Amino acid sequence: MRVTMVKKITADGTPCSKCRQAEARLRENGLLDQIDAVVIADERDPESPGWAMAREHGAANAPFWIVEYLDDKSSAEVITSVLKLTQVLAGVEDTQAQRIVDLAPSSRRQVREMAEAMKGTGPADLVKWALMTYGVDCTIAFSGAEDVALVDMAVKSGYAFTVFTLDTGRLHPETYDYLERVRLTYQLDLEILSPDQQRLETFVREKGLFSFLRDGHSECCAIRKVAPLRRHLKLRRAWITGQRRDQSPTRGNIPVLQVDDAFDGAGASGLLVKVNPLANWSSERVWDHIRTHDVPHNTLHERGFRSIGCAPCTRATHPGEHEREGRWWWEDATRKECGLHLT
Repeated sequence: MRVTMVKKITADGTPCSKCRQAEARLRENGLLDQIDAVVIADERDPESPGWAMAREHGAANAPFWIVEYLDDKSSAEVITSVLKLTQVLAGVEDTQAQRIVDLAPSSRRQVREMAEAMKGTGPADLVKWALMTYGVDCTIAFSGAEDVALVDMAVKSGYAFTVFTLDTGRLHPETYDYLERVRLTYQLDLEILSPDQQRLETFVREKGLFSFLRDGHSECCAIRKVAPLRRHLKLRRAWITGQRRDQSPTRGNIPVLQVDDAFDGAGASGLLVKVNPLANWSSERVWDHIRTHDVPHNTLHERGFRSIGCAPCTRATHPGEHEREGRWWWEDATRKECGLHLT
């Protein structure tokens, strides 16, 4: 395999920021030395070699990479995402991942045994294990909050994965901005899951936009969150969540690995494995990771929003309050779940 990177030089003569970020990401994963050649696409010269290659391969912008497989010299793959390139390069040397897939727990008993064996394993290693074991059959839930730490760990692992977010239609503008920043920072193929339009329109027409203030949030969440997630998880064997034991009284006993009894997956007899890498971490440790690794964060956190959900159902917390007391604050503290997680 031969890999050529096409880097862009901007009109002022400096390397483009996305090129620098891509090289930094490859360096972090120990993969930069697998780039065999670098070709420059100079904005000041439309005929520079990089732009000629862009036209030849149908690439709209740089950086991009051309991967030529030596066993098939007639084909070349054009890659525009550093995440995709990382996965391709990591896969060249790592045959262990294929062997581990055969060891994926396939029954409740095996999941319990694996959970016991891994209960002291750190978050980054849990993420890596899940991705090595399930690959793209494992999906990461990204809520637009501090669970971005999981996305950061997954990208740095170098293994293939999918990541999704639930767009309820009621998120804060800051959260939508944040989702886009994370997508661009990590060059993610972020899957946006939306509610069924007809079901949502019927619900709003019959009950209005704020029925949750009168009869609880369960029905609204079931339509906007639970149903789209159910459709998505049916195609997966495992998913990774940002649940932590210190988030609320209802999450005090969550294990790092469990069978998800709320949803069916693509495993044997509908088995779906749920991985909670942050279960043993406190909020402080998650934020230590975010700050240490310069991970993007939602600006709402700076305004006192410690737990972030839909705009009408989330407020900043007051001093001394638990972080999820800002969610559905008009309801009893034992009902601080939306149906995505059984407790």
